[in-house]
Amino acid sequence: MNPAQFVEQLKGLSFENTFNPYRDLCPEYDLTDAPQRRSQILESLLTAALDRGVDSMWIGQELGRLGGRRTGLALTDDIYFDMHLERWGLSYEQPTKNPVVAECTAATVWGLLARIQKAVFLWNVFPLHMHKPGNCFSNRPHNSVERKTGEKVLSDLILLLKPGRLIALGNDAHKVTKRVAQRSPYQYEVQKVRHPSRNGQMQFLREMQKLYPSTK
Repeated sequence: MNPAQFVEQLKGLSFENTFNPYRDLCPEYDLTDAPQRRSQILESLLTAALDRGVDSMWIGQELGRLGGRRTGLALTDDIYFDMHLERWGLSYEQPTKNPVVAECTAATVWGLLARIQKAVFLWNVFPLHMHKPGNCFSNRPHNSVERKTGEKVLSDLILLLKPGRLIALGNDAHKVTKRVAQRSPYQYEVQKVRHPSRNGQMQFLREMQKLYPSTK
C-alpha cells in the first residue's frame, strides 16, 4: 500500500453519525473543495513521512469536532495546522473558512511538539469524526464496529510508515494499539501516556518528558 492507496481507503469509509473529512463537505465551515484539500494534504504528509522516516507515532482516540474534523489531521486544530505541515516541509491553505478554531488537546500536544525535533507522526485509533445523532458538531466515542475498522487502518499505517516506536495517548488508545502491535510483523512495545484531555495536561507532559528526556 502506498500513500495514495491509503487515502483512497480512508475516503471509502462510511458510518452512521460520522463525518469523513476526506470525503464529506461541511456546508457551514468548509471551503467548497475542503475534502479534496484534506485528502491531498494527508497524502503529501504520508509521502514526506516515508521520505524522512518516522521516529515515533503518537496515537490518540478519534478526530474531534474542533480539530481533526476541520483539518483532517490528528490532534491538530486550525491554530497548529501550519506548524504541523511545516514540520514535514509542506505548505497548504487551510480547508475551512475563517475564523480559526482552537482545541485544548491540540494546544497541549503542539506546545510539547514545538520542543521535540524528532519526526513524530500523529494518528488516532479511529480516523474519522464521530458525532451524536442530530448534532454533527458534537463528539462521541467510537463503537466496536468502528473500532475494528480503525484497527485495520492503523495496522496498514504502521506497515506503511514503520515508525520507530508507538506511543498511545490514553487507556483506550493503548488497548487498541497494543492489539494491533501484537499482530504486526515488527516488534513493538506500545508505550502509554495520559491523554491530555479532561485535566490530563500536566500528567501527559510529565510522562512524555520521560520518553523525551531532552525536552525542557
